[in-house]
Amino acid sequence: MAGRSYKTEAVVLRSFRLGEADRVLHLYTLERGRIGAVAKGIRKTKSRFGARLEPLSHVDLMLHQGGGELQTVTGVQLIRSHHEVREQQYRLGVGLLGAEAMLRLFTEQEGNARAFQALTRFLDLVDELEPQAGRAAFDPLALSFQLKLLWLSGYLPHLTSCADCGTETEALVGYSPAAGGAVCRNCNVGALALSPAGITGIEALLARPLAEAADVGLAERSARDALAVITSAYEYFGNFRLRTLRSA
Repeated sequence: MAGRSYKTEAVVLRSFRLGEADRVLHLYTLERGRIGAVAKGIRKTKSRFGARLEPLSHVDLMLHQGGGELQTVTGVQLIRSHHEVREQQYRLGVGLLGAEAMLRLFTEQEGNARAFQALTRFLDLVDELEPQAGRAAFDPLALSFQLKLLWLSGYLPHLTSCADCGTETEALVGYSPAAGGAVCRNCNVGALALSPAGITGIEALLARPLAEAADVGLAERSARDALAVITSAYEYFGNFRLRTLRSA
């Protein structure tokens, strides 16, 4: 069967070398979700693609779909390079965390316009992010984006009442991915301990737009609680851990 070409908007989530001159790209596209593609000759000095397909770049692509799993990049126009992210270590840590979360949570070749829009908005905000003294993993924008991705992928933690017994009168003291959210003291067996401030912080990050994540004013304990909930959800629902967390 003959292949066909099509155009799509995409973000480069990750890339790695293939052979002497090519790269394999992991892309998240507006119309088709996650796909893999080959950029042939991109590592050559005279490549017509040049630096336009660096990780985190937001681009318009022309792709050719043949009979194999990997499609072929035949044309690219840059929308946003996000070089501001790649040139500063803290911003890069935040950006790569978001990219890997997108890569691991949205694995299907099925378009999700809301997820794509969240990704491009996130990267636009990382461009302007003020580096902090702490770890990028605890940055409010990184935490907010990952919580919103959990929501968009169907794994939003329930926080308004006990996710196990349903009580609204008992204080919530832990997070149980098996129950689907925060749990009270009576249902806390085996759950991840959470502080009241941590639960409030997670709720605020979910309720506010990405651009207002820094306004939540997360204390260190609240940021740690939010990250613990996120990583616990990843492990329970997706059976994965983010490799970028080791260095962020």
